[in-house]
Amino acid sequence: MPARFGPLSEDVVLSSETNLGLPARDAARPQTDYTAEELLAVVVASIEDDKAEEVVQIDLRGRSDVADYMIVCSGRSTRQVAAISEKLTEKLKETFHFTAKMEGKETGDWVLIDAGDVIIHVFRPEVREFYQLEKIWAAGSAHRGA
Repeated sequence: MPARFGPLSEDVVLSSETNLGLPARDAARPQTDYTAEELLAVVVASIEDDKAEEVVQIDLRGRSDVADYMIVCSGRSTRQVAAISEKLTEKLKETFHFTAKMEGKETGDWVLIDAGDVIIHVFRPEVREFYQLEKIWAAGSAHRGA
């Protein structure tokens, strides 16, 4: 049975085709009163406030039905990775009134946060170097965060 994942609905299904760290988008996801760009701005501000390192934004519009943006960043330790992730999910709930789904916080090596139109990956540097996730998706569209 496929894993279920999603910030607003438990009906989002991870398919075998999305093995690149991205959950499948639910076509019936409810409409929101904020844009993907507004969501992205809050995400970037939160992770930068928590001193995330090497923040990379990847524009997925037109390239994926999963999300509009992907953020990849690093924390210096498992504790910082977990803290960045926890504070981000709290900020999203406070600002947009939804609970983002989070996987991997227990180990603190790689945390995946599904915020709907923005997917966030928070890595320890060694784990990020091993998986090189942004290189898979970059293909000329990644740029370093401001």
